Amino acid sequence: MEVQALTKYARMSPKKVREVARVIQGLKASDALDLIRFIPRKSARLLTKTLKSAIANAENNSDLSVENLVVEKAIIEHGPVLKRYKASARGSAAPRKKRMSHIRIVLSDQSSTN
Repeated sequence: MEVQALTKYARMSPKKVREVARVIQGLKASDALDLIRFIPRKSARLLTKTLKSAIANAENNSDLSVENLVVEKAIIEHGPVLKRYKASARGSAAPRKKRMSHIRIVLSDQSSTN
């Protein structure tokens, strides 16, 4: 059985979040939480929040055991982009794109895949 959690409009570019998300795919959920705890990046904190939410969804909504959960997918999608301008040299302005991302973590029950 698959259970998922979604964090929308996370204020971090998808490229930065994907670097950390690749690390946890395929790991057991408890091992992924332990591993993410030692990664000193903002994207790791965002992924931890989403992973804990997915684990809570599995426990409370689907009555699954935490020991059997595996991170099947960690999907990072593009969100909207905030377009801003910053003062630049000679009285001009330079455009800035502040990207957002949607984080989706899908957990599966290991006993059902065997």
